[in-house]
Amino acid sequence: MSRQRSRSAGPALFLALLASVAGVAAAAEQQADDSALNQDMAAMGRLYGEHCAVCHGEQLQGAAQGVALVGRELTGGTTAAEIEASIGRGAPDKGMPVWSQTLTPVQIRALAIYVGEHRAGFKEGAGVFRFSDPLVMPAGVVRSERHDFRVAVVAEGLDPLPSSMAFLPDGAVLLTEKHVGLTRIARNGRRTLIAGTPRILGRAPEMTLSAGMDLSNGWMLGVAVHPQFRRNGWIYLSYGDLCDDCPRTDPKNPMVPSMTRVVRGRIRGDRWVDEQVIWSAAHEHYTQQTDLIGGGRMVFDDAGHLFIVIGMKNENDGVQDLKRPWGKIHRVYDDGRIPADNPFVNRPGVLPSIWSYGHRNPQGIDFDERTRLLWAAEHGPRGGDEVNRILPGRNYGWPLTSRGVHYDGTKVDGWKKYGVPYDPSAIEQPVVEFTPSPALSAVIVYRGRRFRAWQDNLLVGSLKARELYRVVLENGVPAHRETLLRDIGRIRDVRQGPGGDLFLLVEHPEGGKILRLTVPVLRYCSNRSGC
Repeated sequence: MSRQRSRSAGPALFLALLASVAGVAAAAEQQADDSALNQDMAAMGRLYGEHCAVCHGEQLQGAAQGVALVGRELTGGTTAAEIEASIGRGAPDKGMPVWSQTLTPVQIRALAIYVGEHRAGFKEGAGVFRFSDPLVMPAGVVRSERHDFRVAVVAEGLDPLPSSMAFLPDGAVLLTEKHVGLTRIARNGRRTLIAGTPRILGRAPEMTLSAGMDLSNGWMLGVAVHPQFRRNGWIYLSYGDLCDDCPRTDPKNPMVPSMTRVVRGRIRGDRWVDEQVIWSAAHEHYTQQTDLIGGGRMVFDDAGHLFIVIGMKNENDGVQDLKRPWGKIHRVYDDGRIPADNPFVNRPGVLPSIWSYGHRNPQGIDFDERTRLLWAAEHGPRGGDEVNRILPGRNYGWPLTSRGVHYDGTKVDGWKKYGVPYDPSAIEQPVVEFTPSPALSAVIVYRGRRFRAWQDNLLVGSLKARELYRVVLENGVPAHRETLLRDIGRIRDVRQGPGGDLFLLVEHPEGGKILRLTVPVLRYCSNRSGC
């Protein structure tokens, strides 16, 4: 497999960018906009300090005048909406002002999210992404509401930044790692690095991870197996395609322009062969933005269509523009042809592969064969992570609006900045909202026989929260949510294996892991005293 060393200016640039993301510094030479890199993430803390800390403590631990906001149940409720309502109405009889008379609705929403973040144990500053927090492997049987299960390590010592996995019919795992490429892991654990896959940016020795963030590009991203693999052998890869000759919009940025690209090929022995391009963007759409927001997840439906997630590879500019590829979910046939019933196929000047748009940073996608519904998990800004039901031609709102707020606590109202006509009724609302944002990653609809009581449930992984969620839907509406695992690590991918077991792909600087959730094997006891 060919690799390319970093052409970056070294760790100084990356650390400066990372510090800006984490709110430690604001080192940006370009004009400030509503991107994460140019926002003051400490602003919400200052808002809390100015209005709330004197009564509730600097660390929300409580003070003489007010109760603690963490480590206990709250009288008015613990969801972001309930905390927001409590702040707004105040408690004059207990000395708490009616903040709706003093603060704006956006400020109250920001304070509610800030309190929710602390209640969830989310960190601030350099540790906000929790990449280096220890992995906590549960010992013995894990008890959950509907099933007991065990967690076992299937593979460890992976690259710190694994990306995606898929299963072959024989039970082998195909694994993509961002700076390594494609690996096949046999059922006996033997690993084979597949040579000849598309060019990616190998990890440079001088590239330092800070807070676990890597803002480079040229990554290996997603992997998918054709539904008829036994017959045709096709495997699909998405990656950040590097373009050395593409124009650079920012000469001071050393990054080579890239854009998410999809190819298919076959594995013969330990080599990638028969490669064909399935989806790509014009070179004018290649950007110097990090592949961290490049998307790349893929899924097939039951009619031979391939859905491809492309994140906001140019920040927010162009997410609402149907002439540009990013911030969209695309649909093509398995050979790259455009289906005639795509929603924008007959509109002049529009990319005909677009299926839906207005996406910020979708990280997971799954197709439910029973209901024929397409689901996607998406990062919001600060608050407002979403699980969406993806419908053809629909607008999912970014950056026009969000149920979250910007990282500095200000309102998401990009329709003003970008001059895009905005009709709130035309925005497809999320089915499930997560506030504060746990940084949702993969989502699947469970259909296996192993965990029968989880049938039809959404299983959703998270990065920052390091948790695995189970969401029960009734008539398309969330009726219950359970946290199945806590502090298991940053879950990058969630997959159902051929036998119905669940597999988690976890990233960590000491090495990524593949974990398996399975039902404990119960022993038969022939005596009344038990085993």
